[in-house]
Amino acid sequence: MLEQLQKQEQAQRNEQTQINVQPQKELTHFNNEGRARMVDVSDKQSTIREASAGGTVYVNAGTYGLIMRGEVKKGDVLAVAQVAGIMAAKKTPEIIPMCHTVVISGVDISFAPDPERFAIDIIATVRCIGGTGVEMEALTAVSAAALTIYDMCKAAQKDIRISDIRLLSKSGGKSGDYTAQSH
Repeated sequence: MLEQLQKQEQAQRNEQTQINVQPQKELTHFNNEGRARMVDVSDKQSTIREASAGGTVYVNAGTYGLIMRGEVKKGDVLAVAQVAGIMAAKKTPEIIPMCHTVVISGVDISFAPDPERFAIDIIATVRCIGGTGVEMEALTAVSAAALTIYDMCKAAQKDIRISDIRLLSKSGGKSGDYTAQSH
């Protein structure tokens, strides 16, 4: 009886997986032996490429007030987070193993504080002219900015939550444009 229930549960999981899985393009970061490799982009056309990523940092009312009033002891939280995000975008290939070194032509980090949610939404936009995109640079910039907010505010609050880091849009390159669906 137990074995039959386990088989039914497995069949349901398999069926659910088939429903939820979208057809995937072939992954390109593996060689013929199945080992990781850095993709060769030497034949790709140089185009203007841009990517934007977003994320949210949730704090409590007290921490939100400290940030907005500029009273965090370590300094101006959003100014430092902005610089951290820019630096991280430039250093992405040093921490993400298969990323190419990209000559970035611009990075912009913006913050949208939301007093109703005690949240700070972060958007990073990265641009380059090259043969590969800057999605990872934008995602890394948002991640570093969010982590910097945490670092600067951790003395006031330990349970700060970083959430929803995601690609918002990308343009340029062979795969074309992408814009995330709102959730």
